[in-house]
Amino acid sequence: MSTQPPIAALSSRALIAVSGEDWRSFLHGLITQDVETLAPGEVRFGALLNPQGRLLFDLFVVGRDDGAVLDVERTSREALILRLTMYRLRAKVQIAADETPVLAAWGGDPGPGWAPDPRLAALGWRGYGVAAEPTTDEAAYDAHRLALGVPGPADWGVEQTYPIEANFDLLHGIDFHKGCFIGQETTSRMKRRGQIKNRMLPLAFDGPPPAAGAELLNGERRAGEVLSGAEGRAMALVRLDRLEGALTADGRDVRAEKPAWLAAD
Repeated sequence: MSTQPPIAALSSRALIAVSGEDWRSFLHGLITQDVETLAPGEVRFGALLNPQGRLLFDLFVVGRDDGAVLDVERTSREALILRLTMYRLRAKVQIAADETPVLAAWGGDPGPGWAPDPRLAALGWRGYGVAAEPTTDEAAYDAHRLALGVPGPADWGVEQTYPIEANFDLLHGIDFHKGCFIGQETTSRMKRRGQIKNRMLPLAFDGPPPAAGAELLNGERRAGEVLSGAEGRAMALVRLDRLEGALTADGRDVRAEKPAWLAAD
């Protein structure tokens, strides 16, 4: 007998509908993900960067018959609508908020109408307008994501982080073959030259998480910074050349881990 997987309403996420004659070329030239080949019902992960190549907005692009919707942080939706409107110029594109709820399911196949999370199969599924009742809360989903070592918006902030530092390149969030997008030059150069000194990795420890912003130390040398966290686990931006040896944060022993999906790179 199959068991219904946990389903959570992601109240921190909201949608933006993008439609009109030029919607594909408009989005394709802006974001890190290929949009030209996006099919209805398909979901792809990406971001809008600033011209210097730092993360402004993470997003999922969801194909529709008449355009696409962008799954974004709810607190950033209005700012992203304003940014897209600024970039629209003479393009024949309509941009509007969409109040369809965003759901997530994991630990099994929830059935028809759901799309696989494009970042990592183990993250599960995303649902947009599917007829399903939540069985748990967003905190449970965040715990699942954190257990897999996948960072989230609380970790990269706004205009603070390069997408490769947040592992977007390993989570299928950057198409390096699609051509130009905002911030493309810096992003491609980092990947091409191997200039990746820092990445987000999960930390394991006993008890509550160190404070966000706490310094991660390797002996007396700075090895990174603690980001978001929960009991026993947190994300950190870590210097890759200082992983070996005893690590501490807030005076406590911590262990940096490389998830299997990241270690395989």
